Amino acid sequence: MTSPLLFQPLTLRGLTVRNRAWLPPMCQYAVDSHDGIPGTWHLVHYGSFAASGFGLIVAEATAVSPEGRISPCDTGLWNDDQVAAWRTVTDAVHELGGKIAVQLGHAGRKASTQKWWPGFHGEVIPPERGGWIPVGPTTEPADGQQYAGLPVTALAEDGISKVIDDFRAAASRAVAAGFDAVEIHSAHGYLLHQFYSPLSNTRTDDWGGDYDRRVRLPLAVAEAVRGAIPDDMPLLARLSVTDWRDDGWSVTDSIELSRRFASVGVDLIDASSGGNSSAPIPVAPAYQADLAARVRAEAGIPTATVGMIWTGELAEELLTKGCADAIMVGRAALRDTNWPLRAAHELGVPNEDAPWHPARFRGAWR
Repeated sequence: MTSPLLFQPLTLRGLTVRNRAWLPPMCQYAVDSHDGIPGTWHLVHYGSFAASGFGLIVAEATAVSPEGRISPCDTGLWNDDQVAAWRTVTDAVHELGGKIAVQLGHAGRKASTQKWWPGFHGEVIPPERGGWIPVGPTTEPADGQQYAGLPVTALAEDGISKVIDDFRAAASRAVAAGFDAVEIHSAHGYLLHQFYSPLSNTRTDDWGGDYDRRVRLPLAVAEAVRGAIPDDMPLLARLSVTDWRDDGWSVTDSIELSRRFASVGVDLIDASSGGNSSAPIPVAPAYQADLAARVRAEAGIPTATVGMIWTGELAEELLTKGCADAIMVGRAALRDTNWPLRAAHELGVPNEDAPWHPARFRGAWR
């Protein structure tokens, strides 16, 4: 019997991932001391997904600098204490049979908010209450009523250079922390998306205006990160493939940026969408799969797709149709940490070929 595509390995550079059921980055806001250091929650959270058979786990958006955090409760990789704490997590994931990447990000003008959690709802935190002044391509605040009262500093040349340097340094720390791959967060209305989208980047200097200047920062970050990690380590980029607005970033724009990402060493596009403006989005199971399929086919780069992929059957269908090379399972995984084992059963994978950790597999026969 041929194994379903979902449970066939995928190799990117020197990394072979045991299957194509991957966990996407999902912010946990579980840092209690506001110092960016992951703790027990992260160890158990990511370890459980490794034990349940996910191939690649992509850890949550991890800030490259304190001002790059979405909230004070974000994880970070801007100092050595954070490296040591992350090493505990990556060691556990490896011991349990998984691989783990980290998503490096900078929130830009969507920074300094409360955690998105019941009772908080992402309200901005002004400096007088322990927040900070966000930065962005311009002084315009992020789209959304909650951002209206928070000033934004437009990044000057030295600030842009610092962002690039911060990504480079965080990527080096990711290697030291034991991660198997790095993902650049260039989606969902955060800083790199703010620069490439015409909705948010109305600058008239060398970092804004036409297409070539708007994509300079994400490409410069990708080059910096690529240069900071080993040649055999994969580099991923999460991309909002469309703003879902006629006057915004388009699928065609993303195809061209994906080609350019590939030329500077990005190995896979984690294809998502939206997040930079209020726009109607046709949400439905696998609603972003066609976006991943177009980038994959027209830019000639591997992709992952994400978004309401609830079942193993749907994941297998998307892979078989060529929409993507890997499937990111988010909310369904939070509801059922054993999602890969359930999907393997649904797809008829024999027990001996299911993605068990060896210790669990032995116990299953007792």
